[in-house]
Amino acid sequence: MPDRLIRVNAYTTFDLLDGFARGHDFEEAAVAVLNVTAPREEPEEVTLELELDNTQLEELPPHAEGVTLSAAEARELAGELETYAARVEAAGGE
Repeated sequence: MPDRLIRVNAYTTFDLLDGFARGHDFEEAAVAVLNVTAPREEPEEVTLELELDNTQLEELPPHAEGVTLSAAEARELAGELETYAARVEAAGGE
């Protein structure tokens, strides 16, 4: 991905996932990078970032999305991910 906004290296949480962007008049698919970070010193929040490969998008300019989560919110998200992962596994999807 040229012109990446999210730094991708050996510590990136996930890279090259299947991603998509959806708007009122469009839906596009592209390779995506997903990263979870927290500051090394005195962290107060968890950051979740997502960037789609802008070379595969026609409707959107290069950009990255992100949210900041408290520790409790990050744990709640992790619990939701576990719940849905179990559902997919039980259905034989993995």
